[in-house]
Amino acid sequence: MASSEGGYHNSAEYIQHHLTNLTYGKIEEGVTLCDGSIAEHAHWGFAHCASEAAAMGFNAIHVDSMLWSIGLGAIFLLFFWRVGKKATSGVPSGAQNLVETLVEFVDGNVRDIFHGRNPLIAPLALTVFCWVLLSNLMDILPVDLVPYLLQLAGVHFQKIVPSTDPNITLGTAVFVFILMIYYSIKVKGWGFLKELSFTPFNHWAFIPFNLFMELVGLFAKPFSLGLRLFGNLYAAEIIFILIALMFGGGFVMAILGGVLQLSWAAFHILVIPLQAFIFMVLTIVYLSQAHEDH
Repeated sequence: MASSEGGYHNSAEYIQHHLTNLTYGKIEEGVTLCDGSIAEHAHWGFAHCASEAAAMGFNAIHVDSMLWSIGLGAIFLLFFWRVGKKATSGVPSGAQNLVETLVEFVDGNVRDIFHGRNPLIAPLALTVFCWVLLSNLMDILPVDLVPYLLQLAGVHFQKIVPSTDPNITLGTAVFVFILMIYYSIKVKGWGFLKELSFTPFNHWAFIPFNLFMELVGLFAKPFSLGLRLFGNLYAAEIIFILIALMFGGGFVMAILGGVLQLSWAAFHILVIPLQAFIFMVLTIVYLSQAHEDH
């Protein structure tokens, strides 16, 4: 697959292609384009190579990550809505059993971890778990399948696993962080500032030290939440890509690559729900801490 027959000159180009998002943004005047020419004026458009995507900087959006994220979220909502609409108290269907199992699983975790009163927490935890799970499941698809089909339609880059994009995972984590700050202020009021100022040392002389320690721990929560998910899925995707390189090394290497792909996929099936569970549990824990008024 990394050979010239597959459209790639070497393994590095193959890996770089599979790790580049479909990026839309603004290319400034004077930027070197993919064909070696210089942009005569600033313009908006899709990046045609990794260097153009990098040159777009902050004024860019990963179109593939956004579309797959929205699409998977829509699938989750549509599936649960249809099952809820057709739910019966009689003999349940397989889909209803699945939804009820997921709801009871998430609700049980919320009851065990969350000690406040907030009807938003359980639906939020269910949404986080199912969306992250669906995003992670995209990693099971063959690394060349969807990108190759879309390349035939003229779409050069395509990353189909939203959780391998730090913009998506950190964006989700920042949303949880905003809720955490909101409920900390709503529930504790000025007590939230007092908690930051007088923990762990309950003396006014230690306020600067306490604030420094507490603020570092506070802002570390969204970064650890988002980067943990991104790091695990990104590493798994790289391993899939590296194994896929073996298919271009002859018959024996292709057979070995197939065995390794199946083995890694089987192991990865255990990692996928685990990462979704960890993200959900930490979300509940952080929001529970925001509701605890010491």
